[in-house]
Amino acid sequence: MPRLPEGPRIVIFAEPRDGHAKTISTHMRRLGAQPQTMRLQDCEFDTSQLSGLSIPGGMPDAVLVRTVSEGSFEAVTKRLGLLHALRRSGVTVWNDARTVECCVDKSMTSFLLHQAAIATPPTWTVENRADAAEIVKREAERGNLVLKPLFGSQGRGLKLISGVEDLPDEQAVSGVYYLQRFVAAAGPQFHDYRVFVINGRLVAAMRRASSHWITNVKQGGKPCAAIIDAELGSIAGRAAEAVGANFCGVDIIRNADGEYLVLEVNSMPAWAGLQKVTPVNIAREIAAALVAHVRSQGALKAAG
Repeated sequence: MPRLPEGPRIVIFAEPRDGHAKTISTHMRRLGAQPQTMRLQDCEFDTSQLSGLSIPGGMPDAVLVRTVSEGSFEAVTKRLGLLHALRRSGVTVWNDARTVECCVDKSMTSFLLHQAAIATPPTWTVENRADAAEIVKREAERGNLVLKPLFGSQGRGLKLISGVEDLPDEQAVSGVYYLQRFVAAAGPQFHDYRVFVINGRLVAAMRRASSHWITNVKQGGKPCAAIIDAELGSIAGRAAEAVGANFCGVDIIRNADGEYLVLEVNSMPAWAGLQKVTPVNIAREIAAALVAHVRSQGALKAAG
């Protein structure tokens, strides 16, 4: 009896206790793939190797990036460099370093959304308090601003700015002020939407509701089932394309005039809250999409 070919080897970069990574691994195995979870910091550049890299278990067919661990500037640069190197070596990387960099840096996300003519709140990013104060003096007359950490997630560190006196000192923001126009959602309650996109396709969505203007689930926001119209699905797909994401979570708010605006795009999204209010198995969708992509790429190489 002929031996069946082994399925594609897929590395999932995640922390050891990452529940999402474990669930994705389970679905990949069911699809015949060979998943392996490891941390980016456990991989090395090694030019004594033919590939120039040292990856535990050898070079994979594909990589799924669940997390890039926090560390020094040098450590994070090296980890992102590894993702760049894997892509240059012909390995499929979801999401690749370019997308991760664009989404982790909120100012670049805002720039790319603006370049793609996708509605997003006006945003300013400067490197000293004096310039930030000038922006607040000029713009606060039109309404509040939101100060966000340039690198941050899950609603941590957000601050409502109504006047110059609300601006923290430069040390508190690592010298960078990312200011975005505060958008009041349509309706009596604070809410926005998290839309999950894979390969440009809307897979699942939720409405996040809160008594506070910060609606992130980790900050007490309540995930609710959402009916998504074509316009919301379209803007989420366009936002994913603008940052080059194979999969992502897109945060969108609908203002008092009924216009959808993209707030952020997350290239390493969690989905525990979303999974509670959607019948779609998100981990299975990610696994199926990546495995199918790797196999189609393999078939193309074989045919070529």
